[in-house]
Amino acid sequence: MKTTVRLYDLGYAEVRTYLAAVLFIVGNVALPQLFHLIPQGGVTWLPIYFFTLVGAYKYGWKVGLLTAVFSPVVNSLMFGMPAWGTLPAIALKSVLLALAAGYAARRWQKVSLPLVLAVVLFYQFFGTLGEWMMQGSFYSAIQDFRIGIPGMLLQIFGGYLFVKYLIRR
Repeated sequence: MKTTVRLYDLGYAEVRTYLAAVLFIVGNVALPQLFHLIPQGGVTWLPIYFFTLVGAYKYGWKVGLLTAVFSPVVNSLMFGMPAWGTLPAIALKSVLLALAAGYAARRWQKVSLPLVLAVVLFYQFFGTLGEWMMQGSFYSAIQDFRIGIPGMLLQIFGGYLFVKYLIRR
């Protein structure tokens, strides 16, 4: 199941890059707040990554990278989540997600479920390895795979549909 959509590769010299990044950062701040209304909603649904995936896939790795770096920091400063101790691991995963999504969109110039699945598995696998190295606890590092499967599915199917249908411009 594949669909060709209009994908962009915005640069840092373009104002649209920063406007798009701000929009996706706002989404990455609002969505976690909604999911934190559900007990264990943040660790189950992994909402802080959703708009990083969409932004990087649709507008390129530069928009994704801005979103990936600033979303966790803004969330942490405003709401204390993620906690400062987990911020490096979440930032690492966010950056890996932005780079993988931007690369996949640019390389294949299409959105498909297998590509989005590959992007999510890539950032989760390598992000988990990085988190394990940072924290020294394998059990903590695999939390997304133990608890966050619904969130990964949301990223895969929701991200695919969002890029494919909602932003077809």
